[in-house]
Amino acid sequence: MACDPIFHMISGGPRPVAPFSHAVETDGWVMLTGQMPTDPAAPDAPLPDGIEAQTRRVMDNLGLVLRGVGLDYSHVLQCRCYLTEFERDYATFNTTYQSYFPADRRPARTTIGVTALAVGALVEVDCLARRP
Repeated sequence: MACDPIFHMISGGPRPVAPFSHAVETDGWVMLTGQMPTDPAAPDAPLPDGIEAQTRRVMDNLGLVLRGVGLDYSHVLQCRCYLTEFERDYATFNTTYQSYFPADRRPARTTIGVTALAVGALVEVDCLARRP
């Protein structure tokens, strides 16, 4: 029998840029909302410059949400990545993104070029994790 979903808002987590929960969990599956390259400590500050810095901030924000629900990157099974400047930023994005996962434990992934993202971001990443 399925469990009722748990809607997580992480204290100290990134400020939502739209009406959503940081993560929703059911039956051990945890779906994390796509994160933006905003600074949780200064959500109105300008975004970091460039794809490398924005990717690090996005991945760090995902890490905050993961830790907030008692998980880490080793529990991530799938990511969807969105880039506004796909051809220009794809290689640098990959280099930065892969540093968050061991080479033998990279999640399944789809990367999509989009015309725009919230707050003028260059990158957004969401993910699916599973409790052990």
